[in-house]
Amino acid sequence: MAHWSTFDKETEKETKKLIKCISGMEDEEDQNFQLALKFTWSNFRFHRFLDVDSHKVERSISGIYEKLMVHSDLRKAESWMRLTDEFLNSPLPQTDGKKTDAHYSVLSMLFSLSGSPSNNDFTERPRIKEAEAEDCFDWAKYLMEGEDIDNGLYPDTPVWSEDESEDDDSQRPISREDSGIQLDRTPPEDQDNTNKTVPVTWTVGEPGARAWLEQHVVTPYWVTHSPRFPHSLHLHSNLLNVWDQHLYNTDPLYLPEEKAFVTETQVIRETLWLFSGVKKHFIFQQHDGKVSVRNDVVVTHLTSNCLRSVLEYIAVYGQAVFRLQRFIDEVTGCSSEPCPPGSLSSHNSKKGSEPPFRTYQAFVWALNKYFTSFKEELTTIERELICNDETMTLSAVLERLGPHLSQIKVLHKVFCTGVADVPPATPNVVRASHLLNTLYKAIIEYDSVGEASEQAVALLFSLWTETVRPYLEIVDEWIVHGHLFDPAKEFIIQRNKDVPVNHRDFWYATYTLYSVSETVESEEKLNDSASGSSGGDQSSSSRQLTMVSFLKPVLKQIIMAGKSMQLLRNLHCTEAESSEKSSRDAERKDLYTLFLESVQSRLRSQETSPTNTVTDDQATRRSLIKMQSIVAQHLEMENVHDPLLAINFARLYLEQSDFQERFSGGDFIVDRSSQSVTCQTFELTLRSCLYPHIERRYIECCGNLMKTLKKDYKLLEYLQAMRNYFLLEAGDAMYDFYTAIFNKVQEKESWQQPSFLNVQLQEAVGQRYPEDSNRLSVFLENMDPSRKKHPVNNLEVLTLSYKVPWPVDIVISSECQKIYNQVFLLLLQIKWAKYSLDTLRFIHELKLQEAPAEDVKLKEPVHQQIHRMCLLRVKLMHFVNSLHNYIMTRILHSTGLEFQHQVQEAKDLDQLIKIHYRYLATIHDRCLLREKVSFVKEAIMKVLNLVLIFSDRWQAGFGAWKIESIDKMESDFKNCHMFLVTILNKAVCRGSFPHCK
Repeated sequence: MAHWSTFDKETEKETKKLIKCISGMEDEEDQNFQLALKFTWSNFRFHRFLDVDSHKVERSISGIYEKLMVHSDLRKAESWMRLTDEFLNSPLPQTDGKKTDAHYSVLSMLFSLSGSPSNNDFTERPRIKEAEAEDCFDWAKYLMEGEDIDNGLYPDTPVWSEDESEDDDSQRPISREDSGIQLDRTPPEDQDNTNKTVPVTWTVGEPGARAWLEQHVVTPYWVTHSPRFPHSLHLHSNLLNVWDQHLYNTDPLYLPEEKAFVTETQVIRETLWLFSGVKKHFIFQQHDGKVSVRNDVVVTHLTSNCLRSVLEYIAVYGQAVFRLQRFIDEVTGCSSEPCPPGSLSSHNSKKGSEPPFRTYQAFVWALNKYFTSFKEELTTIERELICNDETMTLSAVLERLGPHLSQIKVLHKVFCTGVADVPPATPNVVRASHLLNTLYKAIIEYDSVGEASEQAVALLFSLWTETVRPYLEIVDEWIVHGHLFDPAKEFIIQRNKDVPVNHRDFWYATYTLYSVSETVESEEKLNDSASGSSGGDQSSSSRQLTMVSFLKPVLKQIIMAGKSMQLLRNLHCTEAESSEKSSRDAERKDLYTLFLESVQSRLRSQETSPTNTVTDDQATRRSLIKMQSIVAQHLEMENVHDPLLAINFARLYLEQSDFQERFSGGDFIVDRSSQSVTCQTFELTLRSCLYPHIERRYIECCGNLMKTLKKDYKLLEYLQAMRNYFLLEAGDAMYDFYTAIFNKVQEKESWQQPSFLNVQLQEAVGQRYPEDSNRLSVFLENMDPSRKKHPVNNLEVLTLSYKVPWPVDIVISSECQKIYNQVFLLLLQIKWAKYSLDTLRFIHELKLQEAPAEDVKLKEPVHQQIHRMCLLRVKLMHFVNSLHNYIMTRILHSTGLEFQHQVQEAKDLDQLIKIHYRYLATIHDRCLLREKVSFVKEAIMKVLNLVLIFSDRWQAGFGAWKIESIDKMESDFKNCHMFLVTILNKAVCRGSFPHCK
């Protein structure tokens, strides 16, 4: 192998490494290894690949450059041509020459490996070339050691060389990169003055120190009648003079004004200072918080109008920066380092004034974080400007700051709408709500645009997540620890400290939900019994401000969880202790932290595990085209022909797996509360990252409260007791109580005595329900004398009372007991009529001998009267028994079963209260106690009153009977019966009483 070249030996060595790496075989003497080596060498030596075509590679280079230019990627195109040209003209290791086959082979391989150069982001990284090591060895001294050399009279005179025959001016390049049309006509002496930048070191105290400093500092352009700075006489550098001369020649009335000349570098630096928050400038001036531009500032290479338009454009953004920075200084107390959101340490020095509420502090904290990064970018630009490594123009600086200026515009718009435009006397709760609403709506607005506003959405979302932190901390403190800590009163729910926790009105009047109506433009405290809030006053407002929008879907859960947790803490129960213990675990995280982690996890899952529609470009394109056609069809139904709108709708809904089926299935309704169909990714983020944590805490807190009330405070037993005594479900006990009253009435004895009634009630209930004997009591109330003429109304003086302990009285309130008493009184009147008919003696027990002597001759009419009375008694018994059975079974019993089932499924106390109220409203309605159907109840009361009159006359005997009275009773009953049958039949046909079917 001595005839092998060095290249062959290195190829042999690398080939063996390749075989070992791929096959894993280490023994080079192995037969399989030798076979693999021979196969590899055979492919290397006798391959069938053609040599690279340099012309084809050159055409590819030109094609890529042209494509980049078409796509307006100028920087990428310039880098592409410069780097490829530099590579082709650079020598390769072990290869001599330029633009060899090896060069083109490498580029051809890179072309084959590349995908789509125009679709990838490219930022050229600066490469530092290794400087060639200088030979510091003094060869002249070494070679001429020991020689005597005569340097003449002037040994310091440099050796003359013929190579320096040409002067420096002939080799000087053009001074500006954009001066390719005309050459610089500046006289040589002026060029020497303008281009000479010789670094000179000086020391304070030396004779020429001040003179050197005056020559090397910036010309004081801010001073009146400042000296003109030297500049080039090139046409491009004197456009202002050319334009002034043109105006002077064409306009006889033109009078040149005195101007302050500045350089473009000075304009750039003042622009950077303006954006950095500096208040004092020369070019830009501030008057009453407004930034304006001086009229007399000019540069030599721009006209006055052109410069002014650019400076006014800059002043607009400088004004925005000034307003935002002033707001930051006001909130932070002019501190350079604002404290974190929620901390009030930075405001303790501000005596005599309240510190800004925490939502504004968090908003300022987010703004300060953004401006910190923005000022770092400004500092970097200014450092590059000072170093003067490359030419920097104002347009280039504005182009570089373009993304930041767009973001500042968005921030300023949010600030004006959410903070600056709010009236000064607005309460903190409205200020905080309006600021969060403004950010929320801005995110939704920019998010609906699509890819064109991704940076704005990202900025607003980061700003919103920082600003919403105090709100989420207040919510977390309330639903976890039961403490609503809001000293600045910025939260939409505020605690009414006048109502203690152990008060029966705690659930209704403890918290106030603040909201502002957009239609009437007035602040309101909404009295919503469903959400457990209390009412208040109204005050006018000049702005259309609303409550916090992002909390609306879970507002009820927050209120229920907060009140439940506070109630649990005051019950001193095991569930509250266990819940608080679980919330104080070392690993427990607050709501804000959980929200951020969920957002980050969602973003990571989208990056690492994208959906199939995103990973496969072809599948995405087919799905997009198909979805576009579906959306276009639906838009055409509404006479909307907009293909771009159809494409954007298709993109928005592309990631929803079930959208195509639901959208193309016919009837389609966009449900904004559904996660499966939504066109706002921000709302979807809230539903998936924030609301589940609140929902989970709501279920835990409310579940513990319901378990405590049912287990430790016997809520279900008290509800059953109300039905036992007020709805007479405990028939064995209540029968003894009301029959004692009915017997007193029949015996014409006085029964309206509280002592008698309470004794009878205690004896009846105490024997069977001793635990409730001390809770039940009877009261007598005054009655209108006009109602005493009807016997059935005499029972209206009775009022049954049941003492319900706290916290059960939150569910069984005094208002509920009033409804229970109305039903109890109706049942007692029906029971009285039924008892009166059931206790009547039969006809043969009547004393016929008590009849008058003159009526003995008329025995046939007497038997006819008896027959009529018996028929009337049967009719009355049928009516009363039917009414009694309907009320006790169809209404009370069946409705009670539904109520018990709903109570078992209640998730929170508010839901249980609603179920109880709905149950009472149902039986109150079905027992015809509503004012709307009072005429039906009056007809029934007439029949019941007729029953009592009939019972009195029956017991009085035949002597008290008269034909006229019998006729009147029959007529009254017939009229009432026909009236009720007609009314109820019509009501049932209309569906007014579905329970009567």
